Amino acid sequence: MEKENLSNPPIVEIRPHLAQRVEQELGHNVYLCYQCVKCTSGCPMSEFFDWQPNQIMRALQLGQEDIALHSRTPWLCAACQTCTTRCPQGLDINGIMEFLTREAVARGIKPPAPEVATFNRAFLRQVHLWGRLYEPGLMIELKLSNLRSLFEDIGLYTRMLRKRKVGFFPKMVRPPRRPKARSVLPQAIAYYPGCSLHSSAKEFDQSARAVCRALDLDIYEPNGWVCCGSSAAHRADPEAAVKLPLINLKLFEQSGFSEVTMPCAACYNRHQAALYEIRHHPQTRQAIEKELEYHFQDSIRVTTLVEAVYNHAGTTKVAERTKQNLKGLRVACYYGCLMTRPPHVTGALHVENPTEMESLLAAAGAQVIDWSYKTTCCGAAHSLTRPEIVWHLSSNILIEAQKAGAEVLAVACPLCHTNLDARQFQMGLDRSLPVLYFTQLLGIAFDLSPSQIGLEKNLTDPFPLLRSKGLIQ
Repeated sequence: MEKENLSNPPIVEIRPHLAQRVEQELGHNVYLCYQCVKCTSGCPMSEFFDWQPNQIMRALQLGQEDIALHSRTPWLCAACQTCTTRCPQGLDINGIMEFLTREAVARGIKPPAPEVATFNRAFLRQVHLWGRLYEPGLMIELKLSNLRSLFEDIGLYTRMLRKRKVGFFPKMVRPPRRPKARSVLPQAIAYYPGCSLHSSAKEFDQSARAVCRALDLDIYEPNGWVCCGSSAAHRADPEAAVKLPLINLKLFEQSGFSEVTMPCAACYNRHQAALYEIRHHPQTRQAIEKELEYHFQDSIRVTTLVEAVYNHAGTTKVAERTKQNLKGLRVACYYGCLMTRPPHVTGALHVENPTEMESLLAAAGAQVIDWSYKTTCCGAAHSLTRPEIVWHLSSNILIEAQKAGAEVLAVACPLCHTNLDARQFQMGLDRSLPVLYFTQLLGIAFDLSPSQIGLEKNLTDPFPLLRSKGLIQ
């Protein structure tokens, strides 16, 4: 065998063009990456990738555009923000993955995960057409583009229709050009339900409103709010990802509110990300203010519903309102990805181990379970594009909750609830695990009726468990 000529090693040409494009658009220098592999070791999606996140970063450093732009990894990234949160160099790796999908499309490269590209286009088309997401329209468009998946999910659609969790007709919404300031109570909180709570997550909306009434929290839903753009805008149209949330924040400011609470973790994260953009990028702020003809006061605090209940009512008031102690009910609290990540955007103090939900449910008498999967990704971004990924990730969460001794899983996001509750029958689990919104559990403790908190709309039947505990008749 011919010996390698060490005196004349092969020449490796480093082509920095794509790395320069990343820095130009995102302001991140990929050459700061020193291959610690934290992004890959913490990624819940890594087993579905062809190239691991750290390998994509190395490809960018070496100018291997064929790898970076043709890989399916950026397309399958679930945008859970784990990599961005844990990067010791502060690189927005999730943002870099999203940039690569846009760059590939701009260069005419065929997406290696075409269903994701179709989802992004369909989602944004629905939002631009109606102002909010029309879920049945999105589902139909996606399934018609892949008839095989239509028949795979026919059981899910049938169950959702039976539970009346689908809005049949779209409603066109346009924000008022110049909303009038309304007279609101000093303690009043704006309420942004997001698109899902008007459709597939009606039980969250019902229970949220009922629990807030029971706790004397004044929440108001201003007319004219629009979709936040969710992950589709963040990936495919970064300008819309900033503009859509700021349209809402303009509405809330002009309506006289100082706080808006958001039940959906994705909505919360997108609005926080938009605020971060205008606070740290003056040119972006200037451009969006000119387009919206409005100067932002930056006077609105954005909170999750868990945070709002915890801050304004607290454990003392929850305990006072509890009429039916949840004693003996073993609950695992699940927060998902986007309520805390990344902390420089959300401001979360305990990004890996939030405890507000546990405190609220413990105040109602529940036995909360200590477990390690409370912020693990359920695969929400791929519920309609790659459900097999959701089955895998979500079933792991449910199994781990059961191993920890939980009898019920408490959630605070409609996207997580869809994956963990509605798709549970597809996962082949040995036994089911009821998945309730934390507001439904508080509603039970406050002795609200099942219909008041929408219990009949949960697809994984919670009634046998609750009856066995004597919590409902």
